Amino acid sequence: KKGIVMDGRDIGTTVFPKAELKIFVTADPAIRVERRFKELYAKNPSITVEEVKANLEMRDYIDSNREFSPLRRAEDAVELDNTNLTRDEQLAIALQWAKEKIAG
Repeated sequence: KKGIVMDGRDIGTTVFPKAELKIFVTADPAIRVERRFKELYAKNPSITVEEVKANLEMRDYIDSNREFSPLRRAEDAVELDNTNLTRDEQLAIALQWAKEKIAG
């Protein structure tokens, strides 16, 4: 069985509310800032951790409080906290959940 994989802040609640598997990805805010800082620093060495933190906090606030399609976890979504996971570990978990859905 083949499927479509999509990501975004409203995919499971607005775009594909009837998706068979919805994964709500989260991480500790400090880890999110650290990851984003490393990503942006490579492109802009003058960026500061404080700027990145403020930007992430503002984006989360705006996305969570917008009138149309606010950021929220779909009731039937499973949560994947990737705070202490590598990308490969995250993929393995998501694939396992998908296999369980297909088999189930």
